[in-house]
Amino acid sequence: MAPKSDNTEAIVLNYVNEQNRPLNSQNVADALQKYNLKKAGIQKALDSLADNGKISFKEYGKQKIYIARQDQFDIPNSEELNQMKEENAKLQEQLEEQRKAIRKLEGEIRTLQSNLTLEQIREKEAQLVKEVKEMENKLAKLRGGVTLVKPEDRMAVEEMFLEKLSQWRKRKRMLRDIWDPIMENSPKNLKEFKEELGIEYDEDVGVSLQSFSDLLQRGKKPKGGH
Repeated sequence: MAPKSDNTEAIVLNYVNEQNRPLNSQNVADALQKYNLKKAGIQKALDSLADNGKISFKEYGKQKIYIARQDQFDIPNSEELNQMKEENAKLQEQLEEQRKAIRKLEGEIRTLQSNLTLEQIREKEAQLVKEVKEMENKLAKLRGGVTLVKPEDRMAVEEMFLEKLSQWRKRKRMLRDIWDPIMENSPKNLKEFKEELGIEYDEDVGVSLQSFSDLLQRGKKPKGGH
């Protein structure tokens, strides 16, 4: 038995908000087959939600495109992303300096082990192990942001950075999934069409998802490293 109309609207609204990308009624109908909803009922629910202002929509000829209301989402601006990028870049520079120092000490240990007597090796190794431990302690402090920010502030920045980067990547992919097929069959000029819908590519506002992703890659500790 199919759900009632109010339940249908709730199911459709939840799906549109969860996807947060342009959708037509066929997209929604295909995704919600498990609820035993008919396309006509889904179309009616979409139109009702749009009429009541719970979702947004645009008409392109005979086709309607629906999308979640964007004012319900917290989207980081370029200034916030740039600030996080600068803070992480400073941390990466400090971490890299400490890693180089540790690698140098480890290299000295390997060299000395092949040239010194057993007693000398033990004495030198104890000294270098102590120095390595001191450098690792400094590195641990840097990872906690002690020299630049409070630990709780650093953790908050990292969590916010990861969350916003994940949202950015997800929304970029969702937009492309619906946008590319539309543009393949649209006679409209790409720039004018984007302006009409209020859509901007990353490059239009001078930002790059890859550059922010690279910050995370540079910050990862290599497996087996010290």
